[in-house]
Amino acid sequence: MPSAIPPAELELIRRLTAREEAAMTTFYDFYGRTLYRIIRAFVGSDEAAEDVLQDSLVKIWNAFYSYDATRGRLYTWAVNICRHQALDHLRAAQARGAGRTDTWDELPSTTQPAITGGFVPEHLDVRACLAYLRPAYRRVLELRYFDGLKLEEVAEVLDLPLGTVKTHQRQALRQLASLWR
Repeated sequence: MPSAIPPAELELIRRLTAREEAAMTTFYDFYGRTLYRIIRAFVGSDEAAEDVLQDSLVKIWNAFYSYDATRGRLYTWAVNICRHQALDHLRAAQARGAGRTDTWDELPSTTQPAITGGFVPEHLDVRACLAYLRPAYRRVLELRYFDGLKLEEVAEVLDLPLGTVKTHQRQALRQLASLWR
């Protein structure tokens, strides 16, 4: 194993390899909060993030035999598992809703409110407008403006280059501006 790995992590890896159940508690103490925040950024709710984190921890425990310290740090390996679990959760939720038909009241409105003759920002439903964006663009805006992440953090969460995130944000804002004209 590379010498760049801190001794505490080396000991944790040894214990996990030996299948010590108490080592998962130590693992959670080391990385649980950070992993939860990463998952939360993907799934959008505390309840879903807790469920995905639990599933991720079980997967980490069951798949630990596949961890190779020569290929990367334990934290990075765990983040990738959590990210994939979060994406699986989102895909499953999308698949569950795929056959669902929206009621008339649930459809986003594309008409301007007739209350006043001018533009009234309070009448604008931003979340409904996001439904018209490509999913990649929508996700960037959700992380930036609803979760309050910086561009660099969005790039890390989505595992995209910073330039790509900036482009997605710019394109999304252009599309939203054209909707509001």
